[in-house]
Amino acid sequence: MFGYHGNFLHVNLNTKKTKTLTLKEEDLKNFIGGCGLAAKLAYNLIGPDTDPLGPDNPLIFATGPFQGTTIPSASRYAVCAKSPLTGIWGEATSGGFFPFQLKFSGFDGVIIMGKSKEAVYLYINDGVAEIRNASHLWGKDTYETQETLKKDLGETKASVACIGSAGENLVKYACIINDRGRAAGRCGLGAVMGSKNLKAVAALGDKRPEISSPEKVSELARDVRDVISTNVISIVYREYGTLFYMDLGMYLADVPAKYFTKSVFPVENVTGEALRKAYPVENYACLGCPIGCGRLVKHFRDIDKVDGPEYETVAAFGPLCMNFDLDSIIFANHLCNVYGLDTISAGVTIALAMALYDKGILTKKKAGMEIMWGDGKTITKLVEMIAKREGIGDLLAEGSWKVAEELGAEPYQVAHVKGLEIPMHDPRAFTGIALSYATGPRGACHLRGDYYNIDLGGQIPEFNIMAGDRFQSEGKAMSLVRYQNLRDVFDSLILCKFAPLTVTKICELLNNVTGWKYAPKDVDLAGERSFNVKRAINNRLGVTQKDDWLPKVVVEPLKEGNSAGKTPDMELMLKDYYSARKWDWSTGKPTREKLMELSLSSIAKDLWP
Repeated sequence: MFGYHGNFLHVNLNTKKTKTLTLKEEDLKNFIGGCGLAAKLAYNLIGPDTDPLGPDNPLIFATGPFQGTTIPSASRYAVCAKSPLTGIWGEATSGGFFPFQLKFSGFDGVIIMGKSKEAVYLYINDGVAEIRNASHLWGKDTYETQETLKKDLGETKASVACIGSAGENLVKYACIINDRGRAAGRCGLGAVMGSKNLKAVAALGDKRPEISSPEKVSELARDVRDVISTNVISIVYREYGTLFYMDLGMYLADVPAKYFTKSVFPVENVTGEALRKAYPVENYACLGCPIGCGRLVKHFRDIDKVDGPEYETVAAFGPLCMNFDLDSIIFANHLCNVYGLDTISAGVTIALAMALYDKGILTKKKAGMEIMWGDGKTITKLVEMIAKREGIGDLLAEGSWKVAEELGAEPYQVAHVKGLEIPMHDPRAFTGIALSYATGPRGACHLRGDYYNIDLGGQIPEFNIMAGDRFQSEGKAMSLVRYQNLRDVFDSLILCKFAPLTVTKICELLNNVTGWKYAPKDVDLAGERSFNVKRAINNRLGVTQKDDWLPKVVVEPLKEGNSAGKTPDMELMLKDYYSARKWDWSTGKPTREKLMELSLSSIAKDLWP
């Protein structure tokens, strides 16, 4: 199995025992790795009765064939489980150094089951796994945990993925933090760790899997590095990070403001350029990445270096909350890193609280405080209260749809899909992202179907995907299907989505690592197979066609900006989408014929007995 160790570590926290699971080469060929392979492994482990915060919920860390090679922009890992926020399939990815150390530790991934009676951490080093006491780490923030654990291990090269107070307190959108402030952010998988009393996973090793054509991979990696590093978008990322998009995004009406009810705001206060003018900023990169999109704000308040903030975070704690004070946005982001909170869900939920307070649905008596638009101090205070589940923070820690349910708010005015808060790209600005939000396997996701990249001029000729009218609804479904398939393969390899590589080049890389003979059509098929397995998991968990929708608050036409009067035709696009996917409209399931076509016969029997 070139490019793989061919095994996963299986950990039972109930018994404190570990064992090695051998992977089938057929599964690797069909699902590649990362999120796709995790979904295949989780299918028979997750069901309607699986409590997301119970011991039977499998927590899966996974790498792919590119980790451990010289291929740039590939130091990423996936973490998957049943989401405590949404109750359906949950997945997240993160970069840094941890992905390579996890692969070098001697395993392609880890499946963690059960619940420890006391706080523990998992240490994997050169094929040997130990479950160690973590009582001295419980209560520490993510930065303290990483630093303390490295000192305990006496290994500065060890990399740590851990939770903070939010994970310990089972905040439904707690995330997993690694390598300072890198985050596997969405779906609340940090809460799954917390529910298992698992504080951290530390990895170290030098076990590099053999690859099929090492000299050719080295040659290709050098060429790819040149392509990535000289790409104009890579240069902009290096200079400003993802925050470079803020002013362009507002021009396109893509940056949501005032809880998705506005698209025009004083953008000059919250751009990448504004950040650089106000603070000393330096960039950093994941292992082996020539882009270096990460931000470090130096000498912030009394802190030497603060990670971030990036576009999604600035938009969520900024315009969405009508807050244009960079200082409070940076501090809110820092607190999310310290406590281990998803900045998107945190920002959207706080903005919802502001909207409900403005409407009188959330009162000062109920909140215990004023929650006014644009109040940066209140935002940072609420972040702390959420992480610690204090006061109104205890309700906000449950996520937007639970807040609405508790307070009796109109569900169509709550910005979520399937329980996952909508990210910082407005579906009125790009109909492709609207359809992607509605159909994404983990809920509203801007990464598993970031079709705005196509509508802004991108193209994928191997899949016949070309740029079109960003406001057009008709004829967009098939292209989005293929684009989603490709993005699922990115999360299986695992490859950073900022890497500007063609499908043909990806095939060349994969084939020389593994010895396989992938062609672009095989990439499409692998992505489609992965996407449909996740859909089948969700179908078993109760998802139907009725769950593929967008709330009124994010599709009601705006009266301002460049999307004024525009709204996606969701019914038209969804019907086209179901036809392209070969999903059954009445049930929301992939048809038996489609599942058989994808060599998923056992799933076909489950869904269509």
